[in-house]
Formats: sequence, C-alpha cells, structure tokens
Amino acid sequence: MSTTYPAHREAHVVLHDGSTVSLRPVRPDDEQALRDLFVGLDPESQAFRFFSGAIDLDRAAEMMADVDYSSRYGLIALRGPDQRPIGHGAYLRIDASTAEVAFAVADDFQGRGLGTILLAHLAEAALDNGIATFLAEVLADNLPMLDVFRESGFPCEIESSAEGLRVELPTSLSEDAIARFQERDSLAARAAVAGFLRPRSIAVVGASRRRGTVGGEVLHNLIESPFAGPIFPVNPAADSVQSLPAFRTVAEIPAEVDLGVLAVRAEATAAAARECAARGARSLIVLSAGFSEVGPDGAELERELLAVCREAGIRLIGPNCLGLLDASPESGLNLTFAPTAPAAGNVGFATQSGALALALIEFAGARGIGVSSFASLGNRADVTANDLLEFWEEDERTRLALLYIESFSDPRRFARVARRVGREKPVVVVKSGSSPAGARAASSHTGALLAASDRTADALFEQSGVIRAETLSELLDVASLLSSQPLPAGHGVGIVTNAGGPAIMCADACDAAGLEIPTLPEELQAELASFLPAEASLGNPVDMIATAGADHYRRAIAALAGWDGIDALISIYIRPLLSTPEDVAAAVRDAAAEMPRQVPLQAVFISPADVSGAAESPPLPTYRYPEDAARALGKAARHAAWRERPESPPPAFEDLRPDEAAAILAEALAAGTEWLDSAQCPRLLDCYGIEMPEAITASDPETAGTAAARLAGPVALKAHGPEILHKSELGAVKTALAGAEDVGRAAAEMDEALARRGIERTGFLVQRMVEGGVELLVGVATDPVFGPVVACGAGGTAVELLGDVSVRVCPLGGDDAATMVDSLAIAPMLEGFRGLPPVDRRALEELIERVGALAENHREIVELDLNPVLARPDRAIAADARIRVGAPPPRRSWPQTWA
Repeated sequence: MSTTYPAHREAHVVLHDGSTVSLRPVRPDDEQALRDLFVGLDPESQAFRFFSGAIDLDRAAEMMADVDYSSRYGLIALRGPDQRPIGHGAYLRIDASTAEVAFAVADDFQGRGLGTILLAHLAEAALDNGIATFLAEVLADNLPMLDVFRESGFPCEIESSAEGLRVELPTSLSEDAIARFQERDSLAARAAVAGFLRPRSIAVVGASRRRGTVGGEVLHNLIESPFAGPIFPVNPAADSVQSLPAFRTVAEIPAEVDLGVLAVRAEATAAAARECAARGARSLIVLSAGFSEVGPDGAELERELLAVCREAGIRLIGPNCLGLLDASPESGLNLTFAPTAPAAGNVGFATQSGALALALIEFAGARGIGVSSFASLGNRADVTANDLLEFWEEDERTRLALLYIESFSDPRRFARVARRVGREKPVVVVKSGSSPAGARAASSHTGALLAASDRTADALFEQSGVIRAETLSELLDVASLLSSQPLPAGHGVGIVTNAGGPAIMCADACDAAGLEIPTLPEELQAELASFLPAEASLGNPVDMIATAGADHYRRAIAALAGWDGIDALISIYIRPLLSTPEDVAAAVRDAAAEMPRQVPLQAVFISPADVSGAAESPPLPTYRYPEDAARALGKAARHAAWRERPESPPPAFEDLRPDEAAAILAEALAAGTEWLDSAQCPRLLDCYGIEMPEAITASDPETAGTAAARLAGPVALKAHGPEILHKSELGAVKTALAGAEDVGRAAAEMDEALARRGIERTGFLVQRMVEGGVELLVGVATDPVFGPVVACGAGGTAVELLGDVSVRVCPLGGDDAATMVDSLAIAPMLEGFRGLPPVDRRALEELIERVGALAENHREIVELDLNPVLARPDRAIAADARIRVGAPPPRRSWPQTWA
C-alpha cells in the first residue's frame, strides 16, 4: 500500500458563481485546519456532519487527518490568502470494494456546488484505489446533503432506517453524471465571463493622466464607454486622473471593487492583485507584459500572480493582453487600450495576440463586421477561449464566434464545447503555430505520419464542426458571410456577372471548395432572356455582358433566388463605362431584400477603389476577388452539412474485455517493457475484438520450422526485438513461405542479416498467411496535448512516402470511422477497382472504432501500428502489430480543473 502524497490530485475548481477554490488531498499536518473548519460550522451543520452536537471536534480532526491515500482518504478545499479551510470530504474503506463517505462545507459556501465537486474528486480517487461503491449515512432532515447526492448525477439508492437515511452510489461516473458536471462547467464559465462583462464597479490600477500610455488609454476608453458604474483610478502620484478623483492605493478606495484592471509593472501586479482581493474583487484583467512570454523570470511572476488569484477565488484575463470590451450601445464597456473601438454587432471575438487584435478590430470595422464582445486573452493564465465560447452560446447578441489561437489549453474541452456551440452558432478559428505533435519522438509509422504536422488540430476541428480559416483574411471573409447571411442549405451556387473571365475563375474556385454550379433549367433561362441582352450567356454562370446595368443585377438575382436548384448566390461586378459600383451595390441590396426565398448572397466588386462600404446597410458581405467569396462559401456549406449530420455517440461494443487488457499492459509496465512482444500484441488486441492471423512464437530457426509445419500452409516469418521497428527495412520479414525447411532457412538468413547490423532479436513469429485485400494502416499516437489520436491511411511499406492518412482525436464519434475512410485517396480501391472485389467497409470501420476504444480506455498505449490491415471482401484483419507502452498520465476529473 502506497502512502505517498498524490500531488496529481491537486486542482483548482470552479464554483457555480465562477470563482475558484483550491482542492487537494488531506495531509497529516492538516489537523488544525480541519478542526478550524469543524468548529466554524454552525450547530446544525455540526450535527448533520457528526450526527451529534456534542462531538469531540479535536478527536474528529485528528481522525480525518490520519490518511493513507488508499483506505483512508480525504480532500480539503481552501480559499483566500490565509488558505481558510472551507470544505472537506473523506472516505473510509469498509471492505475491499466499499467505503463510507462524508462531507462538510463551510456555511457561507453551501449552495455553490462545492459538495458535488468534492464528491466527484473523491469518487475518482476511490475508483483508482479499487473502491466501487460509496455508502453514506445521512440524517433525514439533512436536505442539503441529500440534494448533493441526488443532483450529482451519480445513480443513488436511498433507504430509510431508524437512524436516518442510507445512501449508496457507485464511484464511477455515469453518462448522466458526466453530462451534469459538464453543465456545471458551462454555468461556472458563463458566470466567470459575465463577471468581466457586467461588473458593478471598476478599479484601474496604474491609471495615467497621459494619453498614449496603456494606463491612460484604458481609462479614457472606459470613461467614453456606456458603463454607468463607479470608476476608481489608482495612481500614487495624482489626486485626480482624467477628471476623476484618484486613489493612491486600492486599499484607499472607500467601496468594494468588483473588477480590477492592472496596468502596472509586472513586478507590482501580485501586490496590486492582493489589494483588489482585499476589496472584494471577483475578476482581474492584467494588461501588463513581462510574464511567461519573456522567459523563466517572467514565468515566476506569472505563477505568483495566478497564486494570488487562486487563493482569493478571483478569475483572471491575461496577463500580457489588450483587454476586453462589451460593444452593447446601452450598457457596454471598453477595457482595452485600442485606439479605436469596433462597431456593435453580432460577432464574439477572442484572440491570444493583443497586437493582432488591434489590426483585426480595424479590419473588421472596414468590412462592416460588428462585435458583440471581445477579449484579448494574452498568456491565458486562467480564462481561455473555451470560457468565452460557453458565454457566447447563451448570449443572444452573439451569432458567430471568431477565435485566433496559437495553442490549445484544453483541446478535449474545446472539442466538446465547440461541437455543442457550433450546432447553433458557427465557430471560426485561425490557428497558427506548428502542432505539438512535432515535438514527439516518433518510432512508429503512425507517429511519423503525425509528427511535425497540423493534422491533429485539423482532426479536432473536423470532429467539432469548427470552420478553420487558413489566414486572417479568410477569417474576415468567412465572418463577413456568416455574420449577415443564412447558412446555405446545400452546395449549389448561382453566379451572376458582367464579365465572363472572373465568373469562370469563380466557378473553378467553387469546384475546388466542394461547391456545384448547376446548369439553369430552360424556363429560368427563358425568364432571364426576357430582360437581358441577346448576347448574354444564360447557363450558369449568368454572364449579362458589360452593358448590364444595376437593374439587370436586381432582376437576375431575384430570378435565380426563386429556383430551388441553387443554395447560394455570388454577384460579380467589374466596372465598365456605363455603371458605378454604388448603383450596383444598391441594386444587389434591393434584390437581397426582395428575394422570394432566403439564400446567402455575396457581392464581389473587382475594383482598385475601396468599395467595402458599398453594401453596408442592410449588411451584405463584399469581396474584392471571386475566389475569396467562393472559398468562404465553401466553408459555410461544409459547416451547414456538418450541422445536418445527426450527432452520434461513440460506438459501444459488448464483447470488450478491458480488465484483461489492463492486466496485460500492467504486466508489461511492471517488467519495464517498452514495446509489447509478439505474444502480448495479439492478446491485447483480442481483448478488443481486433483479429490477427493465427501465429506461433519461436525462439530459433529450428523451432520456427516446426511452427510452420504445425500451421500447415503458407506462412509469414517475422523477427522481433526492441530494435526491430520497421521489419521490411531490416529484412526481418519474409512472406509466402511453405514448409519447415523454407522457414528454417529463412530464419537463419534473418539472424545473419540482423547480426551484420548489430541488431539482436528476441524471437520469431510464424504467422498464417492472409492474402488479398487492400493494405491499410490503422494506428494510434498519443499527443501530449490532444491525447490519443487514431490514424487510418494507405498501408504497406510506403506509408510515409504516400502520406495518405486521415486522423481523429479520441474518443471517436459514431460516424468518425466512416468519414476517415471516405477522405482517403485510396478510398475508391475499397469499392472495387480494376476488377478487384469491393471490401467489407463496415468491418474496416469497426476495426478502426475498436482501436479507438482501446486507445481511449488505456492511456498506457503510447503508439500503436496495425500495418498492414488487410481490408477484404469478408473481413478486416491486422497482419502485423507494434505497440509501445508507457506510464499513463494522471486522470483528471470532469469538474473544471487547473493542474
């Protein structure tokens, strides 16, 4: 039994009100802290906890501090700079799989969700220690504790007895419990962001009289915004700042401070944060630079600042950020030092880069894109884009979310939240920076395919319905469309133009973007011919020729919009001698307002003059080049198609044997094995229903020949050893061998070839030959940020050369395997190619799903290669397997945590 303190269980959790609490395992030296908590409870709470009002609290604290982190385990919740104990949960093992559990929460923290969080974290630790069931004795009138159990999502059984109520619940999280914890996360995130956007009072620490400074500009912008609450400038050298009374320190402010904005030297931020905490601040924005972005010394300052915030339960945006704003004309506020504020609109925008934010705000304004709220997150020490997404999901003023990110703080949470938000509001992302996978030491084919690539981020976006923009320009192109137009119902596009060349370029770009340009029916062409010049081309694109005027655009757009064979319209205009962009823009606006049915409409004005404002009211997306409009529309259509796909949960298999698989992995780790041997691989795969050909292990050439005789048919011979990773390159595999003599001779030759290279083998595998079928690779690589990633692609010996691969982040959804296979360049071969029979697609997809379940359930698997997987008409079978294992990362609880 280990009594080592489980440091990986330390966490910071978010309560219902958006504030944070420190949570950690109890230590033996916590006896006094536990006594303080118990003594501080009111008499009723003491009676509920200890079933008596006359309990010896000193003895109770002593017992609760006596922990071994296995059979006696406790958690303590702490808050404030003095680390005041505000909650405690503990279990005591009764038998091998059952433990009694009890909780205490300080009276002023009851009703904020702390009891439920303690229960979840305690259950997670108990499950890891082999405890499957919790029992709790609860007084009949202890309604708050009963509510904790009932509302937790854990399936509870409650029985009455003479002493009170007996509650029994499992320690594993059910689907319902997971859903409830996720909903609690969402509520907490929304409350945290609302604390920044809806403060009651604001202190600007480092406020300056001088414009052009960070402290001067942020105060000026705040004063100019509609914010109606009290503003407290803090400046030690001034009695007034920008016509407002100033205070030398936060401590001198004669009122509570709801939100603190810090524009002081990095070295002074922790002290200023403590002063804000003492004044009751719930939120803090740190504009100052000089933290982790500058190196180790700055990183230490950032840790100190964050520690202050966590002690006080304060939420933090920044440091090293531009700030935050709410663009509501009635009640908004501007807490940035940007020289211009964006117009009010329906786009929520978050970025990691402050400098980039300045440019994007200006560019968005020039494109007529208005903002509902904006946040520059800087170093993301606490609040992240995930929190903003949670807030925008319920914000009625936000129709679209735009994100610029350089890295993921919690990609699995991002995927979950973005997938949910994207069903109602599109999420558009520009991600810069190379994938963290590039830093991984890849030893397998799968690892090599994913190393130094951005495929994993693409997979995450694909699974989550996120629209990925490749450039900032494309981000604005897509935002311009989605902020003002409906999503296309399909992929058909109608093009109206006064010049044939740009229309052809647009059609080509539409085709490249996955869109279609259908030929117009005869009756529609006849309608167009009734008012267009005789020389006009009426097929699609509709080329109205250079003499077309504004009224031609209006009537042609209305006619095409009335045909249900198209789902979107692109209008292209090059200025001839007879019309002006302004006249055409007005006609396009009129046509949009008069459409017989609503379809997205984009206007392309190919002109050196600035015509971006030509179609501002009503909003209409405008572009300089037809290709830009087509690419934006293609991304919108792809997102609309994703929305139409029904949500599908991860596939469930009844025949899995996860406990047996865990035992195999534990055996390998205990032996210090990095790569599973030729006997362990098929055993592990069999636990998840993944078939491999019948095989026999052999220790030398002679026994290899004997094994071949037993299999009685064509066999493959493979040498195995820690240094034998890619067998074909080392001559460590021979196929289609027949008989003991051939196999024995081939094994001896292998030994000689490996010896010349100085490579030692540990054994041979003699495997029944499986011939025919399409060769694929199915594999797993564990990314340090994203977790396990499943790959499927063209297999065989030229895996890296072909690079035909599709990836998904675990857990796989119900349709992920099918879409992975569909996206491969070799997909047509699976349907039957040049006389080959079609393969069993469902068998191949199921094999991918089973690999995904194996990777998700067993984080000890670092890399896995099934290569080749033979997709045949009757089945899919893994002809070879390589599996590397390592110590799994600590599991994290579902309640929102920061390690």
